[in-house]
Amino acid sequence: MNPPVTWLYVPGDRPERFGKAVASGADVVILDLEDAVAPARKDEARANAVAYLRSRGDGPSGDAAVQVHVRVNDLATGRGRADLEAVADLADGVRLPKVESPASLDTIAGAPAYALLESAAGIVAAREIAAHPGIAGVALGEQDLAAELAVTDEHAMNHLRLQVVLAAAAAGLPPVPMSVYPDVKDEAGLLASCRAGRALGLFGRTAIHPRQIPVIRRAFRPDDDEVARAAEIVEAAERAERTDTGALALPDGRFVDAPIVARARRTVELARRLADPPSSDG
Repeated sequence: MNPPVTWLYVPGDRPERFGKAVASGADVVILDLEDAVAPARKDEARANAVAYLRSRGDGPSGDAAVQVHVRVNDLATGRGRADLEAVADLADGVRLPKVESPASLDTIAGAPAYALLESAAGIVAAREIAAHPGIAGVALGEQDLAAELAVTDEHAMNHLRLQVVLAAAAAGLPPVPMSVYPDVKDEAGLLASCRAGRALGLFGRTAIHPRQIPVIRRAFRPDDDEVARAAEIVEAAERAERTDTGALALPDGRFVDAPIVARARRTVELARRLADPPSSDG
């Protein structure tokens, strides 16, 4: 499993930005028909998204190599249902805002669906939503959630985040990506926030500007010590497999089991994926 690390939102009423977003280095581009678009331009945004999705891969740009998702409007509204009908068979994924119960997901078909939990009701039902067979992943909509609950304390938000991390893991879903960091100029704050989220079991992050993508990648890239420890475990596992010794022991005498080996392999692979590109100097 290689879950995305970076997800980049682009407003659906700015089609001139779609290609730039795909070329930004993000793993997933999200054409946003919801919060980023004024009500008077939502029909235009939907038409833009449909036109772009239909045209992908027709030219030499390589657009089809990058996943393109669409965040539709609330499915409790006619507009949201029309959005879903228009893009479900075209997009690589659909992001469903304000999901509050698994019952609202029973009619979902087409592209993989990602439920955004943005309310108290959504958090309370997180396990049932994550377990729904139509859901490919879950994420938090932290700004709406914090506003509804009047939460300003980071420890309280961490409690809510952990509930969603646990729900996703219990349902066998990919790890939960972090919500957007709204200050695009505060790269130090973004880096620190990503590292704190990573410590909670969150993985990857949605961005609202391409300049945030390298910072997010750096935050979730294992450091040299992590990679060295992981490589040691992987080497020991491969040695045990070659010699059919069964028990897996590291050179310092520590024994490790299969889940630790699997995590070590993921760490090595993640470091490879997020490695800095080779310098063109010289």
